[in-house]
Amino acid sequence: MFGDAAGAPVGVRSLRAERGRSLRESVGSTTTERRPTDAQVQTGSTSSSQTQTDPPDQTQDLQQNPDHLDPPGLKDFLLRVEEDVTRQLLRNTRSHAFHGFQANWEDHRNLVSCVHRLHHSGAVERGLHVTAVSWSCTGSVIVSAYGRMDDGDWNTHSSHVCLWNLESRRLDPQQADLVINVTAAITAVCCHPRLPALIAGGLHSGEVVVWDTRRTQDPLLAQTGMSADSHREPVYQVAWVPLQKGDLGVLSACSGGRVLLWAVDPHCGRLVLDSSYTLKGQQVPHSSSSLKAQGSSPVGVTALALSPWDPDVFLVGSEGGLLLRCSFSSKTLAEAPSEGQSLTPRAPAVFSFRQSSGPIHSVHCSPFHRNLFVSAGTDGQVHLCTLLQADPLLSLRVSDSYVFQVQWSPTRPLVFAAATGQGGVQMFDLSHRSLRPAASVQQGAAGGAAACLAFNNHNPHLLAVGSTDGTVSVWQLSSELTEQSPRERSQLEQLANQVAG
Repeated sequence: MFGDAAGAPVGVRSLRAERGRSLRESVGSTTTERRPTDAQVQTGSTSSSQTQTDPPDQTQDLQQNPDHLDPPGLKDFLLRVEEDVTRQLLRNTRSHAFHGFQANWEDHRNLVSCVHRLHHSGAVERGLHVTAVSWSCTGSVIVSAYGRMDDGDWNTHSSHVCLWNLESRRLDPQQADLVINVTAAITAVCCHPRLPALIAGGLHSGEVVVWDTRRTQDPLLAQTGMSADSHREPVYQVAWVPLQKGDLGVLSACSGGRVLLWAVDPHCGRLVLDSSYTLKGQQVPHSSSSLKAQGSSPVGVTALALSPWDPDVFLVGSEGGLLLRCSFSSKTLAEAPSEGQSLTPRAPAVFSFRQSSGPIHSVHCSPFHRNLFVSAGTDGQVHLCTLLQADPLLSLRVSDSYVFQVQWSPTRPLVFAAATGQGGVQMFDLSHRSLRPAASVQQGAAGGAAACLAFNNHNPHLLAVGSTDGTVSVWQLSSELTEQSPRERSQLEQLANQVAG
């Protein structure tokens, strides 16, 4: 049935192979042929510059071998100078040449700059002078008092007390936030150290008053009135001092030689006499360098300062140039009380310093040393003194005219400022080798005098200066004038020890 047969070969196509080939062709056709292109951004020419001082081959060596950092000869050089460098470093550790040195990168040309210039138009139009300035205990309000500093009877001339809040958004330099009208010229003003609304003032008529700025309709809180207990001459200084009951009273001093301590009685609107002191020429102790006052004539007080270290001590300067240390606890009777006086006056003077050639306008105790104080007056000098001896440590020529006020910086132990009759304020830094002013402030119009000044204890960068042209300028002080150096207190101590020795 079946048999072998020879025939032509038969081929069968593979559908799987064709399907794979078709798939590869479809996938490969999804991209176009890649055609690489070369682009170059190199410049046609190059240049190189070098600042190395080493020979080029050594520099290339260091660049090619960064791990090899020692150029030839460096090790030999270090070994050769090691002994000399070590000896000099040990010598430097024993040197005091740069102790206390601090780099200051501020522009020294701008040690002070004026940030506010305030004035009350009513006072300026009448030619009134700024006779006193005082900062509130918060440091935000400046109080200025107006009167006259030249000769003449200003007892019957009215004046003003003006207040500006420097932190107020509505601050108007030409319009005070509060103006208190007063019936007499004002000669002294002092803000309460704890209550920002209370202000004590002294008048040319001899009255002492206390204002309360919360009483906008009638700020007058209490006054002495004119009685046998009150002053009869101009009051040149007022200050707040502690009373035995713990409250603060007002201490006042006048050119009639009386220093009176008043208690405030707001219920009856009166200042009640608490203590009375009288300075008589014959009862004043005299040192070998002071002139003896004649007879029983009163010692007219023109300046007063309280010691921040001893509540029993206060200093007074007089019209005749006397500078006296006084005690609140003195038991020596000055004189029999006059008719109508409620208290017997005591003689407070316990020590006399060297007498000046003219009236003393200002005295201020150092807030950093219990024995040091400064005084100034018509001789144009500021005298640095100690409580331990009659002669001053140092006398600086500040002005060719009068010096109306001198005050220590509240933050720099060796810095003080002086207001002069030539219209400027001179600031001295006793840490400098030169005794020239560290900074100068030109105040007011030409020909006007800088009559008063006050550092801001709350913000020590601010200094207020009152002028006879009726303006109050507030100056911004740089950190060089406000920041204490590390050795400044020890320098002050050395100065005081030299005085004591």
